[in-house]
Amino acid sequence: MMFDVAVIGAGVVGALTARELTKFNLKVALLEKCNDVAMGTTKANSAIVHAGFDAVPGSLKAKLNVKGTAMMPETCRELHVPFKNIGSLVLAFCEKETETLKELREKGIKNGVPGLEIYDSDKLHSTEPNVSSEAVAALWAPTAGIVCPYELTIAAAENAVKNGAEFFRNFAVSKIDWDGGEFTVSDGRKEIKTKYVVNAAGVYCDEIAALIGDNSLSVISRKGEYMLCDKSMGTLVSHVLFQCPTVMGKGVLVTPTVDGNLILGPSATDIEDKENVATTAEILALVLEKARKSVPSVSTREVITSFAGLRAHLECDDFIIGKSEKNSNFINAAGIESPGLSASPAIAEMIAGLIAEDCGAAANPEFCPVREEPVRFRHMSNEERKALIAKNPAYGRIVCRCETITEGEILDAIHAPAGARDVDGVKRRTRAGMGRCQGGFCGSKVVELLARELGTDLNEITKFGGDSKILYERTK
Repeated sequence: MMFDVAVIGAGVVGALTARELTKFNLKVALLEKCNDVAMGTTKANSAIVHAGFDAVPGSLKAKLNVKGTAMMPETCRELHVPFKNIGSLVLAFCEKETETLKELREKGIKNGVPGLEIYDSDKLHSTEPNVSSEAVAALWAPTAGIVCPYELTIAAAENAVKNGAEFFRNFAVSKIDWDGGEFTVSDGRKEIKTKYVVNAAGVYCDEIAALIGDNSLSVISRKGEYMLCDKSMGTLVSHVLFQCPTVMGKGVLVTPTVDGNLILGPSATDIEDKENVATTAEILALVLEKARKSVPSVSTREVITSFAGLRAHLECDDFIIGKSEKNSNFINAAGIESPGLSASPAIAEMIAGLIAEDCGAAANPEFCPVREEPVRFRHMSNEERKALIAKNPAYGRIVCRCETITEGEILDAIHAPAGARDVDGVKRRTRAGMGRCQGGFCGSKVVELLARELGTDLNEITKFGGDSKILYERTK
C-alpha cells in the first residue's frame, strides 16, 4: 500500500496531525502499535489546557502552547468534544512563592498570554472558598481550561478516517527503509510505503528515529501518578489549582474534569521502563499530601481509582518538531510532554503545513472538519430520550448504571470509524465502566456486546488488546 504520509503514533498529536493532513490532497496512514488510539501518554495525563505562562519565552513550548490553547475551543466545537474554559490559579503559600507568581506573570506576558492577574488572599478565597487558608496569593489565568484528552484523540481519529485517512492498529513499527524516494515502514508482518513519515511515537520517539539512523533524540520517561475522585467531589473546586512549579514540572494539581470528577496529581519520577505505569501506595500518599496542601478537605473516601502515565521528557526541555537531519522527509514530533495536549492543535497544523509546503499539496476541497456529535444519553432531557428510544430501542437499555450509558451508545462506539475493539476502548468512548463501581456491573455486558458486534467469541475479547483477555475458558 502506498501513502503520501504515515503518522506513527495515534496519541493526541498523531491523531490531530492525521486529521490536519487530510485537509490536503494527501493519502494518509495513521499507525498505532496498540489496539486503539490514545493508549500512551494521551490516556493518562492531567487533561489541562494550559494558558502558557510558564514556558520559556521564545521556545516552541511557549509559542505552540499559546496558539494551541487559542485553537482548542474551535477544534473541540468541530469535533463535538467537551471543553470547559474554567481558568487556572497558581497558589502561593509564602512571600517567596508570591515572587514566583510575579515571575510567571512576566513570562506569560512575554509569551502573549492574555488576562493574567495576581489575586491577593481575599480575592483568592472568595473565588475558591475551599482552598487552604495558608495560601496567600494566586496567579489567575483566564484562558486555561479542561478537556478530555482521549475523547479529543478519538474524535480526531474518527474525523481523519472520515476524511480519507486509514487507521492501522496493532502496527508496532520495527523497521523503516529508505530507497531514495520513499520509505518502507514495517512491523515485521506487514508493510506500507510512504513518501513522508511523521514520528509522533511519544516515549518511543527516540527509538523510531533511530530506525532511520537518527540518534539525536534521548527520551527520559517521566512517570506521573494520579488519583481520581467520585463526582461527589467534583464541585469542591471550580478552577484548575496548581502549586508553584519546580524543575520536575508543574507539580500536583487539584482540578475538576469535564465529566464532573476531581483529579489529583501528578507525581514526577524519571524511570527507565517505558511500559511501567504501575501505581504505588507510597507515591499516591505523597500525591494526596500535596493535594491537601491546596485543598485540605480532599477525602480518600471518594477516590474511585488511581492510574499512572508516562511523558516524554527531553534534556533540552522543549519540543523538537521538524525535519530530521538524517532525512528531510522524516518529521520528528518529539518531547511532547506538558503542555503537549494544550499545544496539540498547533503542533498538528505546523507539521501538516510543513509537509504540504514541501510537496506542494493542494487543499482537499472535500475536507469536512465536523465530526458527527455522539449520543450522550446522560445529558439529554426526558423528551429527547423518548424520541431517541422511539427511533432505536437500544438507547432505552441502560448498560452502565453509574454513568447512565446505554446499549445504543456502546454500539455506536464499536461501529464508529476507528471504533472500539476492546473493553477499554468502549470505556473511553462512552464512559461505561468509569463510574464508582468501575465496571463491576456493566463489564460483562460490554464484553457480550463486543463479541456479538465483532462476530467473535467471548474468549477473544480483551481489556486493552494483546493478551489482556477478560475470559479464558468456560467453566461448568
